[in-house]
Order: sequence, then structure tokens, then C-alpha cells
Amino acid sequence: MSRSSWEAVVERLAEAANLCKLDPDVHRVLAQPARVLEVAVPVRLDDGSVEVFTGWRVHHNTVRGPGKGGIRFHPEVDADEVKALAAMMTFKTAILDLPFGGAKGGVRCDPSILSTNELERVTRRYTVEVAAMLGPDTDIPAPDINTDGRVMAWLMDTLSIVHGSHMPASVTGKPLSLGGTRAHSGATSAGCVAVARAAFRELGLLMAGRRVVIQGFGKVGAPLAFLLSSAGMRVVAVSDLGGAIINEGGLDVSGLSDHVGETGSVAGFGGGEVIPADELWDVDCELLVPAALGGVITESVAERITARVIVEAANGPTTIEAQTVLDDRGIVVVPDILANAGGVTASYFEWAQARQAYPWDDNVVAERLRQRMENAFTAVWARSQALGVGMRLAAHVVAVERVAAAHHARGLFP
Repeated sequence: MSRSSWEAVVERLAEAANLCKLDPDVHRVLAQPARVLEVAVPVRLDDGSVEVFTGWRVHHNTVRGPGKGGIRFHPEVDADEVKALAAMMTFKTAILDLPFGGAKGGVRCDPSILSTNELERVTRRYTVEVAAMLGPDTDIPAPDINTDGRVMAWLMDTLSIVHGSHMPASVTGKPLSLGGTRAHSGATSAGCVAVARAAFRELGLLMAGRRVVIQGFGKVGAPLAFLLSSAGMRVVAVSDLGGAIINEGGLDVSGLSDHVGETGSVAGFGGGEVIPADELWDVDCELLVPAALGGVITESVAERITARVIVEAANGPTTIEAQTVLDDRGIVVVPDILANAGGVTASYFEWAQARQAYPWDDNVVAERLRQRMENAFTAVWARSQALGVGMRLAAHVVAVERVAAAHHARGLFP
């Protein structure tokens, strides 16, 4: 029987805890979320009927600071998934040494069939139902799957009304007009490039002329393709829900982006040949970036991958069984809790600016993001080399040790 996403998190935690000889008491605390709130979200639809959606907000651990994590709207989201993602945020913020804990939220709904007014009602009612858990000193949401700056604006406005005060630091990923930051939308992609550069440097590889395959061409995969192409890499294959295309000489990323903007998919792009989506994993490359949903790199897929480096832009793209195969094959995997942490790092910067009521220059944000990502990579790489383990396990060790240090410093009340 396959593991649930929460069971996979618990298993990886146990492996890291054993390796770093974690205090059993702290292990027991981290092996379950601190708070799980499940709420009904009744919403009046445009036709006058009432639909009751289900929503969640989870705090996994907040010993290092207020909870931080996105909110996703998806028809398949459930409590197990939200718990797992909240735990990943605990580890992610610790690896980047951010003053946050781990949180996550979601509403089980299909935004593609909701009108704009219905989506706003879902957002505002959900916010009211979980408002007791939210705030700039307790839990700061951000965009995730099927949510964006507009949704964050509705959430911030609703929370401000509930509390009777202006609360710009209560969410991140806001529109620029409400105190958002330009760097936020592309920060996950920029962070992925930073760790890819670091991994290639450690392996003695040049990025220029090397081949990259990107699975997913959405709000992370698309800007990532631009950035990697600008770094001199050849984007040879890309896929999305509509299909996959390949061009061994390198795809015209700008043209592909225009095509996706017009048609909604990479399928049908004239600058490449169509291949079955599953064959993307067989394409020869030096860098592979899964940038879509989780669980796509299975044990059988891992046997076929040719890349020297995998940078996980998506959350949870690699199964535990697949990771074992990749480790045995000597493929360097920069794990999601490090690779895609550029987004939460930019959220930290936005939160800090909102607390200060003083915006930073764009170049300051970009440089601080690069420094944070490189410092985190260096810490994980060093732990990986010292322990003789893969980067995923090393990343969990770094995170667990930092969270444990905070637990020991604060003690247990009462």
C-alpha cells in the first residue's frame, strides 16, 4: 500500500531524527501537528443555491515563530495533504533560518468552475472561519495552488475587517498596491536557479550549454525556463497538462511563453516536436526540474532519468521509493524544502517590510534572496558530505536540529 503524504513526512522525520540523534521528546512533538482546524465554508453561489465546501488551516510547529504557509484551492485537497505541507513548511523555514514555523491551508473546491464573485465569497468565508488562527504574529498565509495576489487581497481585507484594523503584514504575496513586492512572484524560480548554480559548482559542471528538462510550465516553471535560458542553459523539453514538446537544439522560451499565453498549453508549439508526456523523463539532460504537482517521480521513473542534478521546484515530486533509486544512481537531488524556498523567503521579506512600513529596493531584495538560498544550500551540502547521505536527508537533519534547538531553548510549558 502506498504511503499517504503525511506518512511520508513522518517517515522522513524519523530517518532524520535517528541520524542526528534527536531528543525523543522533541521527536514526539514534531511527529504530529500542533493544531488542525477543519471548517465548513458555506457559500451562496450565483444561481442562489448554497454550496458547503470544506477548508483547513494547520499549524505544524510554531516554536521558531509564527506559522507561515500558503493556501490552496483544489478539488482534491484534504487534511492529510495540508498536514504534510505544513510540516514541510516547518522544515523549509528552518533550513532558510527564517523566524517562522510551519503552517498550511486549503479549501476543497474547483476554482475553474467558480465565477470571480463565487471565488471571492469562498475566500472571505474561509478567512472568517479560520481567522482565530491568523495574524502577523501568529500565522501569515500566502498564495499556493489556484490562489494569487487577488485572493490574498480579499483575505487581508476580510481579516482587517474582522479585527477592526489595517493588517498588511497578515498575508504575503499581495498586490503591489497593497504593499506587495515585485520579487515575490518570481522568487521561487529565482531560488531554484540559485541552488542549481550551487549544485553545478559543487559538481564541477558549467551551466552554459548544458541541457535542462522542465516538467510544468506554470507560474514557477515558465519564469524558471527564462532564467535558466538566460544563464546559458538549453531548455530542450517542457511539459504541462496539455502535453510535452522537445527540441534538442533548445526551445525558444520566449516564443513558447507567447504560445502558452495564447493557447493555454505548450501543446502545438511550432518550435518543437510533440512527444508523449511520459517520455519527458527519458530525455537526455544534465538538469531536471519537476515544477508541477507531487508524486510524479516514482520508482520506475527514477530508473529512467538521465540528469546529473534534480532541482525540485514542486512540493513532494519524488516518492520515498524513488529517492532510494536516485541515491543509488548517484543523482544529486536538491529537495523541495530547500529548492523551492525562494517563495517563502520573499514572503519573509514582504512581511518584514510591512512590519517596518518601509519598502526595500528591488536590488536589495534580489541580493538578500540569493544570499539566503546560497547559505542554505551550503549548510545542507556540508551536512550531506559530513554524514555521507543525500541532500534530502541532510536537509531534514539541518531543519530538525534547528527546530530542536528552539524547543530546548524555550522549554515546555507548564
